[in-house]
Amino acid sequence: MGDELKKSKDASSTDLYNIEAADLLANQAQILPISDSAPIYEKLLSTFPTSAKYWKQYVEAYMAVNNDAAVKQIFSRCLLNCLHINLWRSYIRFIRKINEMKGSEGIEGTKKAFDFMLSYVGSDIASGQVWLEYIAFLKSMPAMSAQDESQRMTAVRKTYQKAILIPTHNLDQLWREYEIFENSVSRTLAKGLLSDYQPKFNSAKAVYRERKKFIDEIDWTMLAVPPTGSSKEEGQCMAWKRLLAFEKGNPQRIDATTANRRVNFTYEQCLMYLYHYPDVWYDYAMWHAKNGSVDSAIKIFQRALKALPESELLKYAYAELEESRGAIQPAKKIYESLVSDETTANSLGHIQFIRFLRRTEGVESARKYFLEARNSQSCTYHVFIAYAMMAFCIDKDPKVAQSVFEAGMKRFMHEPGYILEYVDFLCRLNDDRNVRALFERALSSLPPEESLEVWKRFAQFEQTYGDLSSMLKVEQRRKEAMARTGEDSASSGLESNLYDVVSRYSYMDLWPCSSKDLDHLSRQEWLAKNSSKKIENVQSGGTGLGVSTSQNLFASSSSNLVLPDVSRMVVYNPRQAKGQDFSAISSQNVSTSGNGSTNPIDDILKLLSPSLAAFITNLPPVEGPLPDVDLVLSILLQSNSVPAGKPTSSNPNQNGARNPGKRKDFERQEEEETSAVQSRPLPRDVFRLRQIQRTRGGIGIGGVVSSSQTGSTASGGSVVSGDQSGYSGSSN
Repeated sequence: MGDELKKSKDASSTDLYNIEAADLLANQAQILPISDSAPIYEKLLSTFPTSAKYWKQYVEAYMAVNNDAAVKQIFSRCLLNCLHINLWRSYIRFIRKINEMKGSEGIEGTKKAFDFMLSYVGSDIASGQVWLEYIAFLKSMPAMSAQDESQRMTAVRKTYQKAILIPTHNLDQLWREYEIFENSVSRTLAKGLLSDYQPKFNSAKAVYRERKKFIDEIDWTMLAVPPTGSSKEEGQCMAWKRLLAFEKGNPQRIDATTANRRVNFTYEQCLMYLYHYPDVWYDYAMWHAKNGSVDSAIKIFQRALKALPESELLKYAYAELEESRGAIQPAKKIYESLVSDETTANSLGHIQFIRFLRRTEGVESARKYFLEARNSQSCTYHVFIAYAMMAFCIDKDPKVAQSVFEAGMKRFMHEPGYILEYVDFLCRLNDDRNVRALFERALSSLPPEESLEVWKRFAQFEQTYGDLSSMLKVEQRRKEAMARTGEDSASSGLESNLYDVVSRYSYMDLWPCSSKDLDHLSRQEWLAKNSSKKIENVQSGGTGLGVSTSQNLFASSSSNLVLPDVSRMVVYNPRQAKGQDFSAISSQNVSTSGNGSTNPIDDILKLLSPSLAAFITNLPPVEGPLPDVDLVLSILLQSNSVPAGKPTSSNPNQNGARNPGKRKDFERQEEEETSAVQSRPLPRDVFRLRQIQRTRGGIGIGGVVSSSQTGSTASGGSVVSGDQSGYSGSSN
């Protein structure tokens, strides 16, 4: 057991919110003495402060040893933050136990404890048993006089009338006991009271059925952990929000005070499980604020920041609420907490604090803090931009704004984002001369690989405000600069193209061509850019179709590529195909290759890896509409998703000749492929029949290729083009 406890502690310290390790620790703590288990419980509850299960185990461990002082101290820590009915029932058992021997004083103390308990958890759907227990306690109270008896009966009646209006599991039992109680007191009075409360009871019962549907979706054993995005957590979050929306709708049509009390109770229960969700805290606080209880909203935000001290979002929302009600100094303290610590301060905090000071204290206070913030290590160029634009737009002072931008240029000359914001500011001033000067100054200092966006903005500026010569000049300079970085290799190879004209003569969503033309131009530019890169890779990697070429072509492919399970591949049977016969096509392609001209299919296959080339050459013939071959092959050539495979001896090499090998292997391979050809159904066309016979009988003489090669070539011809005549005409 000691080893298991040690492992659980190690797992809990490594992963703070390890639920399995926490449950294991809690289970082991239950069998340990309280002196040994108390530190374990304290550690668990510091991580899961809203876990009613752990609090209940902890307090019952002290109750078992009759340590009443420790029990009271634990209850004072957990009760108001854990509105779970089982924990509160442990509390009422403890109160009844310690008041059992105190006589009338103890009875009054127990009654107050019941009232206190029901004021917090009396709206719980599982609180029916507590109401029944309380009523039984009231009935058992001694009555020393007729007045005491009357007071007792009145207390019981009021408790019944409260309980039958709450949608709980024991609602029917409460109603039956209430009927019995009223009839036992006075049948005449009971008739009127029961007729008055019957519709209210029916409404509560109908709401109970609806409420139970939402509550059944909730996992009441879940521990409060930071959101991880798991489906279970998301499902629980949505289940709680559906329950909250149901309670906010006041389906029972009760008075606003009681309805708000139920919504408040549901939020408190929700936070037991979604303790680390800032949106739940924010919704809870805003619900209070919308209902006119701003003080309660402030308390919720304070609790939220204790639960999530690192949440900047909640701090901004809290400061906004304080500022909206005129509490400037509390809001200022929140902003100061965001920027006072250099380890956690950031530029956004500085910017929002400057804006807050400008709104609440004026221009001078904002300027003073900006001068202080710009020397901070956490200050970035965003702070300069924000203050400059505030001075320009709010204070209407362009000189101050330009001075701030110029001061920032000394520190952020190498930040393209800062330069572009400065350009926008100068454009708003209609200062085109300084805009051009700024572009030239920035481009002379920026590294070429970081100047892409600046060049684009420079070209756009000249297209909008410059003359034609300056427009073309900047465009040419941009191409030259990008060519040096490899970002625009396609444009560097072309002095000008139609896509440049489209760029110059478009405006917003208006284009000088149709969408079809625009797609075509974009595709051509992309293909040209990538094909040039591919050709460079091929030239640097060699010209053979061996392993080295394929490795160079696909060196950049992802190492995490998911490969198919080739052990489950089914061998293709040509007899199942209904398209064109391979042999007829093969003879024409072979004869075309034998004339000495270059077969374009072979040229394309040279650029592919052996595995991809073998895949293409063994595809079945095309039936139906033919694809755009050039487009498909162009996209395949750009793809790096197919890993290079090992070359096989049956594939032709670059020159179309057979690879040398043992004579027996070659003859065996030839016999297998010849039998495969013989097994195919003969076509009815006499011409194709002759072609098949020629293919079977002709073995390489003077450049004529054997049947083993023609099968591969024919397959390539039928797949790539879909019709062999398209290439044979170009070869004749």
